[in-house]
Amino acid sequence: MTTKEPHEAADPLVAMESLREALAGAGLVLPSLGIDLASPALGLVELGRVRADVAVRLADALRRGVEE
Repeated sequence: MTTKEPHEAADPLVAMESLREALAGAGLVLPSLGIDLASPALGLVELGRVRADVAVRLADALRRGVEE
């Protein structure tokens, strides 16, 4: 996904929900996905930890997206 907005202007909540929806579309769930509340000024999205099989599926989904 590309955006014309600079990353500094991205709303972390919108970014997190967008990522959650995209992952769900690929059949993936990152249970720890959330906003990093420890550093709100940075606007960080916390991806969290995932099982190894989910990481492999995520890598595969990203590769498929790049190839399209």
